[in-house]
Amino acid sequence: MFYTYVLWSDKLKKRYIGCTKNLEERLSQHNKGKNRFTSGGIPWKLIYYEEFITLREARRRESFLKSGIGRNWLDKKLINV
Repeated sequence: MFYTYVLWSDKLKKRYIGCTKNLEERLSQHNKGKNRFTSGGIPWKLIYYEEFITLREARRRESFLKSGIGRNWLDKKLINV
């Protein structure tokens, strides 16, 4: 399985959207500062994810969630976060 995920940083008050094959390991990498883009927002909290059979599907969903329409959809879906 592949995952498209959304992380939240209370420190930055920002979301990060990505995709991976191993969700638990990827979250750990973000929180250990192994990703330059997310290292300033530690600790990151997983607030949403979706499962896909192929990497192509996961990347397509990641692209959508990063678009204006996708960001609006996330704003409505994650209103309490």
